[in-house]
Amino acid sequence: MIIKQFEYAPLAHYSYAIVSDGEMAVIDPERDPMQYYEFAHDHGARIVAVIETHPHADFISSHLQIHEETGATIYNSEKLGADYPHVTFDEGDTISMGQVTLSAINTPGHSPDSITIVARNGRKTALFTGDTLFIGDVGRPDLREKAGNMKAKRQELAEMMYYTIQNKFNELPDDALVFPAHGAGSLCGKNLSSDKSSTLGNERMGNWAFKKQAKEDFVNYLLDSQPFIPSYFGFNVDINKTGAKNSRNANAAVKFRFKAFEKGLLVDTRDASDFKKGHLPGSINIQANSSNDKFETWLGSIVEPEEVFNVIIENPYELEGILDRVSKIGYEGQLKSVLTLDKHRLEKSSILDLSDFKKNPSHYTIVDIRNQSEIDDGKFFRQALPHPLNNLRNTYQNIPKDKPIVVHCAGGYRSAAGSSLLSKLMNDVTVLDLGENINDFK
Repeated sequence: MIIKQFEYAPLAHYSYAIVSDGEMAVIDPERDPMQYYEFAHDHGARIVAVIETHPHADFISSHLQIHEETGATIYNSEKLGADYPHVTFDEGDTISMGQVTLSAINTPGHSPDSITIVARNGRKTALFTGDTLFIGDVGRPDLREKAGNMKAKRQELAEMMYYTIQNKFNELPDDALVFPAHGAGSLCGKNLSSDKSSTLGNERMGNWAFKKQAKEDFVNYLLDSQPFIPSYFGFNVDINKTGAKNSRNANAAVKFRFKAFEKGLLVDTRDASDFKKGHLPGSINIQANSSNDKFETWLGSIVEPEEVFNVIIENPYELEGILDRVSKIGYEGQLKSVLTLDKHRLEKSSILDLSDFKKNPSHYTIVDIRNQSEIDDGKFFRQALPHPLNNLRNTYQNIPKDKPIVVHCAGGYRSAAGSSLLSKLMNDVTVLDLGENINDFK
């Protein structure tokens, strides 16, 4: 049994391939399936199964595209109620693939339809736990209350998670490998480890959820201080339940415009320093320069599902890459165009006089756009007004306009987005980005 873990760093997402005797299964695949095809090709394998542990909220899966392009059978829980061709895969069901036997355990908690996949090959056991069991944590239970026809109350799901952790893994050995769908940085849990895998024995010893505790204590801890829920999460659940369009065809429908001028909602993906030197009026700076940039998360938090927008890139060769990133969260259908700039029609950002700010902070209105959980842990500036970035479009009207506004986050990435957003929304006041200079105040 060969197990391959694939990582998509911006969303802290892990997907998997299992190969045995020329046959391959893919688990929780991301939007672009080509890497799985390449892996199958390199191992002389045929993809026979694609398994969804649940309909994901934070990314679009390519399960339907893989089915259509390879003939692989899609497996998922009957509780999911999938609208695409599939075979149900629940407790008691097995799949034979070469010398590997795959079985399902119903493990509700993150969602009512979550399953864990148990792969056995001789004495070797591997668990693909989806968003149920993470390394050091378990999946959050509060993502289904706004997910179209898949609503479930967080209290009920938290109690289901307690039952799952208390009972569902008891018969499995300590040396069973644990492969989750997410790692540190994901919004699908709150205390995920940076480790990419573990053993069930290590989780029994070190994961808070396995400690002996009353159900009430477990539920209260699980529900407390979960991260914010981006706007696109429910939208993605519904797409994954129906099955996404072929990514290549969907991306090909987006228009590209060279050295163009555009109006409407504009998302400029360039580096913050370049954006400040010149950008289209009213554009928002959501950087997409590296895997460290959480572009997908903040695009799907600031731009609403089905809201039409345009994307700005620096060079034409970035087109394919940015389309891939936009499609990771299913936003390619509302993307009107991708364009490079006509640099004769740009405006500059106002630049903060850092020395004056340090000497006279009371001369400015300071806006803290970090997540609420970060703000609750402590402020950098006592007088800062809390306006988390994910909700800034709804709360900006409560920000005073009698002084220049200085926007800060924890490192500079989000403040570039937040300050540009406020400049668009509040064009009658000067908005300044503290950026990486926040490090001077830590």
